[in-house]
Amino acid sequence: MSHSERDSDHDDARLTPAERVLRRRTDATAHGRPLSSTSRQAQRTVEAYLQGGNPPRWMERIGEIDAGVARVRRELAAAHRELRHACGADPDEFARRWRERAHACDFHDLNALIRQHNEWYPVERDLPVDPRTGEYLPVHGRSYLRPLLGPGWVLEQFPAR
Repeated sequence: MSHSERDSDHDDARLTPAERVLRRRTDATAHGRPLSSTSRQAQRTVEAYLQGGNPPRWMERIGEIDAGVARVRRELAAAHRELRHACGADPDEFARRWRERAHACDFHDLNALIRQHNEWYPVERDLPVDPRTGEYLPVHGRSYLRPLLGPGWVLEQFPAR
């Protein structure tokens, strides 16, 4: 028995049974296990690593934008109904107050997401570019760009008249 084996046996005597089991497990895996055939055949690139496991950021961002726009629409629809009810038969008063409300809306956070989408979506999706114009080609026949929200958007969705 070598000197190092005797020291190891002496150290094992001072360990609790649980510590001895854990030590054997860590000693056995210290050199690693062989890779499975699936792992050996998988492509090992930074791109593959970043794409593995989670949905891509563009997909999460579109979901956040769609949920945010839907929430804003519900809130504005409720406010539109309440104001129409409060103004009763005075359409001019309703129009004035609704325009004020539209200009008071704060879409800063949602617009920041939309700006991110408009800037990064074509790169993240690797959209093709029209060589003549240098512009990204439409996705399913429409532009990938999302409009920013503001007073004009509010009044388009929920007219003052």
